[in-house]
This record gives sequence, C-alpha cells and structure tokens, in this order.
Amino acid sequence: MRFAGVLFDLDGVLVDSRVAISRSMNHALRACGLEAWPEERLHPLIGPPLHDAFGEVLAQQGGDPDLVDACVARYRERYTTACVEETRANAGIAETLVELTGRLALGVATSKPEAYAVPILETLDMARFFAFVVGPSLDARGEPKTRTVARALEALGAAGPVAMVGDRLHDVVAGRANGLTTIGVTWGIGSEAELRDAGADHLVESPAELTVLLG
Repeated sequence: MRFAGVLFDLDGVLVDSRVAISRSMNHALRACGLEAWPEERLHPLIGPPLHDAFGEVLAQQGGDPDLVDACVARYRERYTTACVEETRANAGIAETLVELTGRLALGVATSKPEAYAVPILETLDMARFFAFVVGPSLDARGEPKTRTVARALEALGAAGPVAMVGDRLHDVVAGRANGLTTIGVTWGIGSEAELRDAGADHLVESPAELTVLLG
C-alpha cells in the first residue's frame, strides 16, 4: 500500500522517555506520601493518559483515588524540566524521518500534553519533520487516544491512506477505530504479543524496517 500520510506516537516510538517519566512519577508518589516503585515496574504504565497511570498505581497500593490530581500536579513539578533533559531520541528514527520527509505528510498523535511534546521534539531537533503535533491540553483529563488520533487525522488532511505508528495497544486500537493502517513497533514499551493481540496490521523491529514499509 502506498501511504499519503503517517501519524506517529511519541513515547516509545520516536523517543525513549522511560527515565523522565518513571523518575517523575516516583517524585510524585513520594511527595504525596506514597511508596515509590522500581522504575521498571512503572514502565508498562507509559503510554496511556497520566491520570490513568496514577489511578492504576493508587489502586495497587490501596491509596485514596482522590489523590490522582495531586499526584499529577507533583509529577509536573519535576517533569516540566526533566522531559527535555532526560528524554532521548530512539536510535535510527531520525534517519527514517529524513527519508520520509517531503514524500509523506507526517504528524504526531500523542497522549502526552502538547505543552511537553513540542519542547521535547524541538530539543531533539525532530519538530522540523512534522507538520503538527496533536496531544491533550494540560487541563484535559484522560482524553482517549481514539479522540487524539481523530483530531490528528483531521489536521493531517491527507488525500489517501494513512498509517498510525505506535508501540502500545492503545495506538493500535485508536488507529483501527479511525480507519487507519496500524503499524506496531517492537522497540517501544509494548510487547509484540500486546501489539499483535490488539490487531496491528504490521509489526516492525527497527526504524530501518519501518522506512521500507512506509516507502
């Protein structure tokens, strides 16, 4: 299939944000009088909206669910700076974007608030590849990824087939709900089994393989 446009998820696909997110989550948990977790235990929570992630942690710790908003606020105390200092571009992804730029319409559809996503991409010199970045506002609470992808698809305005590239089941489900071809990448947070079970149309193991598929 020849694609007219591509929507990329951010965390896990374009960047490795595990350090920044997990350390900021633990900062928030400690600040709210809760138990910090090993960073690796927090990694599977990366991808869905932050309120959902803290809701899951509180549920497992038996904490007061009303603390979610406080956890998010304390998380942002640290993450506002950490997001640009501790986030790294995934190896090989810049080369893929160079190959695709000019041939396909490219956009970002992320559950991360735009207020963080844009500075991350700018700091990593990746913003130049994308026509736009669509994510929730800081005031939004748990915008479904399906809605985020729908807004991004409207912004893309591609006259032809569009692919959604993601690393979690939420990306695949949202892409399928919007009629997109879904491509799961196995270098992110989600497992191959998670992506396959969600119904991904394609699985790729490297940015170079993604370049070939989209080219």
